[in-house]
Amino acid sequence: MNSARSEEFFQSTNHAEQTIRKMENYLQQKQLCDVLLVAGHHTIPAHRLVLSAASDYFAAMFTNDVLEAKQEEIKMEGIDPDALKALVHYAYTGVLELKEDTIENLLSAACLLQLSQVIEVCCNFLIKQLHPSNCLGIRSFGDAQGCMYLLKVAHDYTMEHFVEVTKNQEFLLLPANEIAKLLSSDDINVPDEEAIFHALMIWVKHDFQNRQQHLGMLLSLIRLPLLPPQLLADLENSTMFVHDLECQKLLMEAMKYHLLPERRSMMQSPRTKPRKSTVGALYAVGGMDATKGTTTIEKYDLRTNSWIQVGTMNGRRLQFGVAVIDNKLYIVGGRDGLKTSNTVECFNPVAKIWSIMPPMSTHRHGLGVAMLEGPMYAVGGHDGWSYLNTVERWDPQARQWNYVASMSTPRSTVGVAALNSKLYAVGGRDGSSCLKSMECFDPHTNKWSTCASMSKRRGGVGVATYNGLLYAVGGHDAPASNHCSRLSDCVERKKKHHCKATKPFSLEQLKKSVPPKGPSAESHRISWKKSGSLCARYDPKTDTWTTVAPLSIPRDAVGVCPLGDRLYAVGGYDGHSYLNTVESYDAQNNEWTEEVPVNIGRAGACVVVVKLP
Repeated sequence: MNSARSEEFFQSTNHAEQTIRKMENYLQQKQLCDVLLVAGHHTIPAHRLVLSAASDYFAAMFTNDVLEAKQEEIKMEGIDPDALKALVHYAYTGVLELKEDTIENLLSAACLLQLSQVIEVCCNFLIKQLHPSNCLGIRSFGDAQGCMYLLKVAHDYTMEHFVEVTKNQEFLLLPANEIAKLLSSDDINVPDEEAIFHALMIWVKHDFQNRQQHLGMLLSLIRLPLLPPQLLADLENSTMFVHDLECQKLLMEAMKYHLLPERRSMMQSPRTKPRKSTVGALYAVGGMDATKGTTTIEKYDLRTNSWIQVGTMNGRRLQFGVAVIDNKLYIVGGRDGLKTSNTVECFNPVAKIWSIMPPMSTHRHGLGVAMLEGPMYAVGGHDGWSYLNTVERWDPQARQWNYVASMSTPRSTVGVAALNSKLYAVGGRDGSSCLKSMECFDPHTNKWSTCASMSKRRGGVGVATYNGLLYAVGGHDAPASNHCSRLSDCVERKKKHHCKATKPFSLEQLKKSVPPKGPSAESHRISWKKSGSLCARYDPKTDTWTTVAPLSIPRDAVGVCPLGDRLYAVGGYDGHSYLNTVESYDAQNNEWTEEVPVNIGRAGACVVVVKLP
């Protein structure tokens, strides 16, 4: 006989399933049940062990020294009897029927019994049912149940579909405090502030007698200075507001904002800040990257605080310009390698369609492009042989390019912006050095005139208007004989009106602008650091420059454009790499703040705002 002991282990593949099925059979036969759950007129037998395994609520009840732990009959207060019965059945089977007319009772019961998986599937079921007619109710229900995910999704849906939501009964029945929460949000998706004002008026008129008392408080949450002046004039004499002193004060504040534009910088408040959806989206087009030029177009949405790729150019372009006409992006000139182009393409960001437009008369790269009173201007640049002072104007009605008066100085890598019915050409290069001069064009006289110069020479400078001031951001100040750029990360601005701008740059300059190695490297880095403190603005009234806050890092060939109440600086080149970082300037606090980066590092990208209908 073999004395050796043999051992083996057996693992049943369906033991747990068979066991729970046996427990379900015991429940159906009402055998071995040790607890009765009483809800309303329903009495539900069950096994403590099964309930405790499925529900943290029952586990805490039956395993702690509480009264219910020893009771055979437990009254379940504040829970729907049918929902409780369904959840007890789920504890034994894992099966649950979700129906639109019982889902809220089921979710409420699941929250009480702490059934996390059931809570999740119920929330997802409700999310699928979201509609402008019910989203406010679902949002309120999620808040009451402490379901933060459901609350957030329903709230985001309400913000996204706000205009449609206001046309439904749920909106009209909201209490004043909930209306106030909605009106306070920057994230409401509306075409303009007027849409929010009209929504408030609909709500007030639905029960004017009882809601009139809240009118002043709620009207203070409307950005009245951003309403059309004609509407404000009509409201001043409206019977709804004429006897309300608080409303009259708010209307007067808004009218002053329109009547005294020169004082707007001193009248800034939460009511003068545009909501995120009303300012459009920021588009970053092309530019130089680590692969010698990206063709991608990225869009930044202020509400989602994210960049996404929305298009691709038909081919590589460097040192080109971009302007926005009728919500379409016009890509002008530039070069691919050594070949300078005069071609123009148009991108429709809604249809994602490209169109070929009539070419310029002159081939140009390093040009500046801007819109002024309808027409688009292509300013300066380089034609592959020489620096240009010529300027062309695109007439969108006649669909043709015509020359206008030339600048006094040839300029490539020039910053161009439109401001108060004039076109400004800032800095650039003329073949011998970077320029600090600035000149402006008056289309009514067809003449260029000289303005005060910047404090430093700068090519590849980013130019845009923001809060009535002309800003010149970043760039380089290397002489033509020495391409080792000292990147100038100062910011200069000039008072007046808003515009968009482009800023070209030289690939050869960037290739040669890598900081030196060896003993001179440290002094070179110090030079760059010092240039970061150079910040100025131009005041046309005094024709002088004064300082403003610097960028956080040097940026040559940076894309600059206003969006909302901030000025954005996108990408650029810091002497080491093509930047994907973005920062925004707050004029009130005179400071730059880091923002969400673009997906692809790029220098010389053209950055513009498009406001789609």
